[in-house]
Amino acid sequence: AEKHAGVSCVTASMDDIQFEEAARVGQIITIKAKVNRAFKTSMEVGIKVTVQDVLTNVEKIVSVAYATYVAKPVGAGKIELEPVKLLSREDHLEHSLAIERRRIRLGYEQVFQNLMQESNKEGDYYSFEEEGAVSTDLTHVQSIELVQPPHANHHGNTFGGQIMAWMETVASISASRLCRSYPILKSVNMFKFWGPSIVGDRLVFNAIVNNTFQNSVEVGVRVEAYNCEEWIKNQARHINSAFLIFNTVNDKGELLTFPRIKP
Repeated sequence: AEKHAGVSCVTASMDDIQFEEAARVGQIITIKAKVNRAFKTSMEVGIKVTVQDVLTNVEKIVSVAYATYVAKPVGAGKIELEPVKLLSREDHLEHSLAIERRRIRLGYEQVFQNLMQESNKEGDYYSFEEEGAVSTDLTHVQSIELVQPPHANHHGNTFGGQIMAWMETVASISASRLCRSYPILKSVNMFKFWGPSIVGDRLVFNAIVNNTFQNSVEVGVRVEAYNCEEWIKNQARHINSAFLIFNTVNDKGELLTFPRIKP
């Protein structure tokens, strides 16, 4: 992203990420990234992760993801980006698909906002009674992290990947309180950067199970940041949200069923 813009870039969002394969200790991971398309002030970067087993030499795809970046200006205003030079047939295909992914992402966000507004209008919570349902209160997990220099880039901003790793940890603990086993992350949905955090900030992660779907569970995670003054005044900055999908398997590799939950 920085090669294309010629200046520093920051992550704005990640499209839904699916995990096809688990990477394990001793395997070789290859990460390839390239700019698929530049819009006026943002760009899409495609990321492909593969894993290779050193014993069998078999290579498998771990994940394919698409991140949206914006150029970080030196002063005020936004930086307009140059179009991407398309060199291959694959470049042309990804260039066309990028605009569709952007359209779907923006529509996705609008639908989500509309649902939230309708929910707020209703005011009253619906009643939910099901025998054996587990209260979501039991799945609430909170974690606090202090952003230190190794967690940040050369601008002092927290790495997006570091925040995602912390989010996965707290979400995994939340999911494990339902399945009483080790959950496996299958996808990350609507991973959105609402604002930056920097070295010295305290990040508060809140995770809770939103719903279960037979063999999978969705955990919502909200991240809030505080500097020293904000911490004393209890004035949080909402910087990230995402929805993580987990499943779990038994010793035979069979998917286990999650219990129904009571919101």
